[in-house]
Amino acid sequence: MHHKTFVAAAVGLGLLTLSACGSSDSGSESSDSKTVTLVSHDSWAVSKSVLKDFEKQSGYTVKVLKDGDAGQAVNKAILTKDNPQGDVFFGVDNTLLSRALDNGLFQPYDAKGSDLVKPEYRVDQAKHRVTPIDTGDICVNYDKAYFSKHKLTPPTSFADLVKPEYKNLLVTENAATSSPGLGFLLGSAAQYGDDGWQGYWKKLKANGVKVVDGWEQAYDQEFSGSAGGKKAGGDRPLVVSYASSPPAEVIYADPKPTTAPTGVSYGTCFRQTEYAGLLSNAGNAKGGKAFLDFLLTKEFQQDMPLNMFVYPVIEGAQVPQEFVKYGRQASDPETMAPAKIAADRDQWVKSWTSLVLK
Repeated sequence: MHHKTFVAAAVGLGLLTLSACGSSDSGSESSDSKTVTLVSHDSWAVSKSVLKDFEKQSGYTVKVLKDGDAGQAVNKAILTKDNPQGDVFFGVDNTLLSRALDNGLFQPYDAKGSDLVKPEYRVDQAKHRVTPIDTGDICVNYDKAYFSKHKLTPPTSFADLVKPEYKNLLVTENAATSSPGLGFLLGSAAQYGDDGWQGYWKKLKANGVKVVDGWEQAYDQEFSGSAGGKKAGGDRPLVVSYASSPPAEVIYADPKPTTAPTGVSYGTCFRQTEYAGLLSNAGNAKGGKAFLDFLLTKEFQQDMPLNMFVYPVIEGAQVPQEFVKYGRQASDPETMAPAKIAADRDQWVKSWTSLVLK
């Protein structure tokens, strides 16, 4: 599963990831260690000063092991759960959550501050095996200049994307290899139901949707509205990305434009939430719990947006002005219960692959 959290928009524009990185060839430290080992997907990022604050206040040193995209990281963590690489795992999202829970990846811990998590992001309340950390929306983005030049109104919904005027304009990611690609598939399934999503994708295919392996190729090469896409000569003015991509286009532009060059089709959004948990058999469970507590502090929650281009999940956390000025969260995104995703995800991806790629 190719994962790029919302940081991907910024990575494509040159964001530097700030974290303490380590080798992944050794297991977790012993229970009396002052080192806390975090296992994560590649998009983990935090400001150095914020991480140092945790280390100073807690007395622990943080070691970060990045294990590829989310699917790879989750699968590896499951395979090594009896002798885990670390103490805490960050980055399992709602599309993969059931796989992690069903395989006993996490042990229960009700993190301090969990009462501040907004109710809509809480899951597994009976066992507290995971802690919600961040959220964001997978949505179609559009190139404002293209639609202005062609005097064409940008699409606003899933239904619009199959209309003739948008033929050969959309690029999306492979649902079998990419997190945003899978999110877009799940969004269409939530919109059209078990009996309707395949018919929708037949129409989308007939309307010239282009499918590429991952987010970087779709957004940074094929999409005409991104900084990378412009340099690469991308000719697709519609792309599956994130609602937080337009602010990133402004923040990392030089010179900075007064308005975002891209927009969001909010009727195509699917809500994604990421979780962290204390790994079963963690060598330093005490330190792991302290780190989970830290992830729900206002300091960390307010640091996330400009590092990982996600939104905080706790009440009272502020988002940067750039997020307010150049973008917003979807007000009514498609959602799907983790149990539903667990029951149908693999078959949907198999059917989608057969339908769209063959």
